[in-house]
Amino acid sequence: MNALHAPTLLAPLVQQFFTEQLIAQRNMSPRTVAAYRDTFRLLLVWFEQKLHKAPSRLALTDLDVTRISAFLDYLGIERHNTIRSRNARFAALVSQLCGAQRARRPRHHPGSARCPDEAL
Repeated sequence: MNALHAPTLLAPLVQQFFTEQLIAQRNMSPRTVAAYRDTFRLLLVWFEQKLHKAPSRLALTDLDVTRISAFLDYLGIERHNTIRSRNARFAALVSQLCGAQRARRPRHHPGSARCPDEAL
């Protein structure tokens, strides 16, 4: 695979999301940052178990609707999370995906302000 078509790795985007977006730009509380961190820990472990793919090798394209839905089902069924907890975890994921989309677009791009409808 050449550099033009190389997948966007998830790890640098997650790191950027936590260091730049959550902490620096949004000034999120430590509890919110911890909740988002826990969501990503669960997600990365789940992906490693299901896809047998190291978190450092996950690409942004690995986070599709089917897999995110399966992860949320796992949270409810196997981890006994309530709807409220699953919704909070889903919000963390959507926030990350929106941040990743914005980071990959030029600032003047017409779609840079909106995201939830196109996050997944």
